[in-house]
Amino acid sequence: MSTPEEPQQFKLVVVSAGTGDPSSTRLLADRIAERASAIAAGHGNTVTVSGIELRDITADISTALTSQLITAKAQQAVTALAEADGIVAATPVYKAGASGLFISFFHALDNDLIIAKPVVLAATAGTARHSLVADDQMRPMFAYLRALTAPTSVFAAPEDWGDPALNKRIDRAALELVLLMESGFARKIKEEAWRSYQHSYGSAGGTETSIDLDSDLMRLATGGSAG
Repeated sequence: MSTPEEPQQFKLVVVSAGTGDPSSTRLLADRIAERASAIAAGHGNTVTVSGIELRDITADISTALTSQLITAKAQQAVTALAEADGIVAATPVYKAGASGLFISFFHALDNDLIIAKPVVLAATAGTARHSLVADDQMRPMFAYLRALTAPTSVFAAPEDWGDPALNKRIDRAALELVLLMESGFARKIKEEAWRSYQHSYGSAGGTETSIDLDSDLMRLATGGSAG
């Protein structure tokens, strides 16, 4: 007889680049998060949802990009993502692309911050002509960050909100996210395979890399001799 698995607790972070109040982008992201919470509860697990509203830290994102200075507000966002078991990343679409605010935020993050973390991509727009932005533009950026994007992305134009097909897509994306979180894949990568990834010097606060500062290469790089 198999032993029942212990209930798991997950932290899910919603990142929204919506600028309106209320924001359709945040609404879509929240629906995905709520559905994920319900599915996890059905599996006997708990999901705690928190949010990062990028409109509230616009100046902090600009500062991080231009001076590499991480303000207290930006650090709160970084810490939330570092501790997250899953992410819902949502942006409005402007001029056939993800918003500059959304792109700038993820450009400002450490490349090691969300390695192997499950992410659902979501986008909203005023027309269905932008429906491929999540897969054509957002997915490659998260691939560069080495996140684990769910197979299903979610897009909503104005006419989609009353369409049952949107709910089906939300259900599918939320289920994929929950299953990825429950698999513990990100944790296993960090425990068993972290050293096999290429890391930038000083990444993740300098705690995740093992660099021999006394090697010939490092002495040469700092102006010394190779011995």
